[in-house]
Amino acid sequence: MKVLNGQNEYGVKVPYIFVTNGGGKTEQERCLDLSRQLELEISPGQFICGHTPMREMAQKYGTVLVVGGEGEKCRAVAEGYGFKDVVTPGDIIKDNQDTTPFRKLTADESEHSRARNFGEAEIDAIFVFADSRDWAGDQQIILDVLMSKHGRLGTRSETFDEGPPIYFSHNDIVWSTSHQLTRVGMGALRVSLEAMYKAMTGKELISTAFGKPQIGTFQFATRLLQQWRKDTHGIDAPPQTVYFVGDTPESDIRGTNEFNASGLAGNQWCSILVRTGVFQAGSKPAFTPNATVDNVLDAVKWGIQREVDKSLKSKVQQLSEQQEAIAEE
Repeated sequence: MKVLNGQNEYGVKVPYIFVTNGGGKTEQERCLDLSRQLELEISPGQFICGHTPMREMAQKYGTVLVVGGEGEKCRAVAEGYGFKDVVTPGDIIKDNQDTTPFRKLTADESEHSRARNFGEAEIDAIFVFADSRDWAGDQQIILDVLMSKHGRLGTRSETFDEGPPIYFSHNDIVWSTSHQLTRVGMGALRVSLEAMYKAMTGKELISTAFGKPQIGTFQFATRLLQQWRKDTHGIDAPPQTVYFVGDTPESDIRGTNEFNASGLAGNQWCSILVRTGVFQAGSKPAFTPNATVDNVLDAVKWGIQREVDKSLKSKVQQLSEQQEAIAEE
C-alpha cells in the first residue's frame, strides 16, 4: 500500500480500491479491521463487500429475508442499506420453533430475534448476505420460502413458480482460511439449495449471484473507482488501465478477463494472479491471468513497471514520428 501511496521510485500515487466476496459486516467495520491489519487508513469509499451492490436494490423490495453471518450483523447491514423490513431465520424460528426440528434458539438469539406473526407476512425476496452458520436450518427456511405462495410461510405453491427471488452475495465454492486446505463457501450452499429444490419440485432454481466473477460487480467497482479517483486524486476521468490482483482464478481472474472481453468496461482490465490464498503452487489455473507473481507487492510493482514501459514506448514512438516529419520537410 505504501508503494501505491507514492513510496516508489517514480513518486507516483496510484488510486486503488478493495473488492472482496466476503461480507457479514458493514463496510465501515470491514475497513476498521483492514486498517488495523495494514496500519493504514482505509475508507469505506474504496471498499466493496460481496453484498455492497445489493444496496442498490433496497428500494425494490419491501419485506426481505436476510441469511448468514454472525448474530444480527447482517440485519444491521441490510437496514443500513435502506431495506425497509428485514427479517432473519431467527425471527421465523421464534414465531414457530418447529420450523427447524434440529435447531433451537439460544437465549441470546431468542432475545434479539423479533417477534412476528409470519402467517400474515409476505417475504418479497431472499438475500444471502454472508456464509450460513447453520446450513440445515437456513436451507430449510429458504426452501420453505422459495416453495411458498408469494412468500407466505406455511403455504406451499402447487406450481412452484410463485415464490420470491433469491440473491447470493457471491458464488465462491471454496475459500481460503487458516486451515491448510480450502473450505467450502457460499457457492457450495447455492449448489446444495439448487439440488434440493430440483429434487423437491422437479424444477430448476433460478437464482442471482453478486460478487466476483459477476460482471455487475465489476461494473459497480468501475463506478466506485472512478468516484474515488475524483474525490481523492482530483481525476475526473476513468483510468485507461485497471490492474485487478487476486488469488482465486475462478473468481478474480475469470471475472477480470470476462469483464475486459465484454466490451462493457470502456478501458483495459489486466488480471494478476498471486501465489497465495486459494491458488495452489504447481497447479494450472482454470483461467489464465495476464501475469502471475508471488505476492501483492510484486503485483503492484509489475503493474507500475508495465505502465512506465508503455509510457516510454509511447514517447519513443512520438519522437520517431517527429523525426520522420522533419525528414519529409
